[in-house]
Amino acid sequence: MKQIEVSILGQSYVLGCPDGGDTLLHASVKAVDREMTAIRTAGKVKARERIAVLAALNLAYKLEQRTTAPTPTASEGRSATDEADAQVNVDALIARIDEALGEHGQLL
Repeated sequence: MKQIEVSILGQSYVLGCPDGGDTLLHASVKAVDREMTAIRTAGKVKARERIAVLAALNLAYKLEQRTTAPTPTASEGRSATDEADAQVNVDALIARIDEALGEHGQLL
C-alpha cells in the first residue's frame, strides 16, 4: 500500500492507498474537499469538525439516494420538485445536526 499526500480544506493529509486505487482516492478527496469548501463558503459553519460532519452527511445522503432511489429512465429524469424535496431534506438534516452539536461544534 502506497502513501499519497492530499489536501482537504487547505490541510494536508497523508493517506494509505491500495494499489490501483489512486483515481478513486483522488476523486473521493475532491468530493470531500468540494463539500467542505461549500459549507465553509456558505458562512454558517466555522468549526472544522462541524464542517467535516456536515460534509460527510451530505455525501452519505447523496450516496444513499443513488442506492435506494429507482434509477429514472432517460425520458423520466428527475423533476425540479424531486430535487427541491431532496434539498429541503438535506437542509432539515443539517439544521438538526447543528442543533445537536451545539454552539461549540461538539457532541459532548
